[in-house]
Amino acid sequence: MAFVSTSQLDGDENTGFPIPPDLAIEVLSPTDVQWRVVDKAFAYLNAGTPLVWVLDPRSKTVTVYRSENDMALLTREDTLTGEDVVPGFTCPVSQLFE
Repeated sequence: MAFVSTSQLDGDENTGFPIPPDLAIEVLSPTDVQWRVVDKAFAYLNAGTPLVWVLDPRSKTVTVYRSENDMALLTREDTLTGEDVVPGFTCPVSQLFE
């Protein structure tokens, strides 16, 4: 899943999205391999996506990637925010897995 701000769109919906999303969201499946998911998150970051969320339903955690050196693991007690990418968005991590 991805979020692209309308300020980045050029108005031609037939050309696809030649720009990186503002936010990329990955939800782990039971068959996902951890290092592949990390590689995918880093690929988004290297393409210019400023924020990547990886949701893990098994551990009920969210890993927030801002850069290859800036990551945070959020647990059920934490609140996920959209930071400056999706201003005003907040959601308790526990609600994501209900």
